[in-house]
Amino acid sequence: MNQFASAVFWILSIIFVIFYPMLISIYVFLPLMIGAISYLFIIGLEESNKSYIIFTVIYMINLEVNLSLPLFLIILTALIFYVTIYPTLGILKECKSCVALLSAIFIDLLYFITLVGYDFIFDEVSIVVDQLLFYTLVVDMIMVLLL
Repeated sequence: MNQFASAVFWILSIIFVIFYPMLISIYVFLPLMIGAISYLFIIGLEESNKSYIIFTVIYMINLEVNLSLPLFLIILTALIFYVTIYPTLGILKECKSCVALLSAIFIDLLYFITLVGYDFIFDEVSIVVDQLLFYTLVVDMIMVLLL
């Protein structure tokens, strides 16, 4: 039964990674989950968990391709956060949910700042800042707490 549950988990994970970004491009009210996926990416880097890293990178690239966002910007933002801000959160290592929540907030804010900077530099409009963006941030924080 344990192997069956493990196989079902991996199949559902693969389906999520492949199809959820496509659904986001169709249904705009679905949250992007950039912070939650980036936090899983950072956990994968810390624990040297190759499956976490592969799944999150595929999700990030798939999301950027389906939404016509700048390629590799989510990965670059997560790595910048991991190198610069994440080590300072070591003070809160005892509170795992605090680190996860702050990581999601900082990654989301850092990503949106870099995306606005990208839009300004290249004179494009990649994302519209509205209430759906705030909704995405709130759902992202909830998803990180559920991890």
